[in-house]
Amino acid sequence: METYLVWLAAGFVLVIAELVTGTFFLLVLGIAAFAGSATAWFGLGFWLQALCAAAVAIAGVFWVRRHRKTMPQSDMASLDVGQAVAFDAWVSREQGAARVKYRNTLWDAEVEGERELDHGQVLFIHAVDGNTLKVANRKP
Repeated sequence: METYLVWLAAGFVLVIAELVTGTFFLLVLGIAAFAGSATAWFGLGFWLQALCAAAVAIAGVFWVRRHRKTMPQSDMASLDVGQAVAFDAWVSREQGAARVKYRNTLWDAEVEGERELDHGQVLFIHAVDGNTLKVANRKP
């Protein structure tokens, strides 16, 4: 098998793997493998092929890292915010920790505001912090 075909196959495998992960680093490595394939197609030696692929990979990794730092990190709005939950029981009334029923499952929740709640009272999700729902008796 020709050397350029090995580089080309490696490039395609890396690009396809990138479609699964979505990190862009495998895409950079795939492009680097394509550069190695082009170098091999021109008939240059293996060390020049590897050097070309390594140079493209290093430059690409630095570019991806720099590009990620300049991109604003946007917090994705939780789809749960604004949804209704049913108050179940207090875990610690003083700290506002409670259990609420949401999607037929009991969740940990932090209740904002009112502390006099009845079983089954409707509350609304204001935020999600890990596995804890931040709830209140008014809609967000």
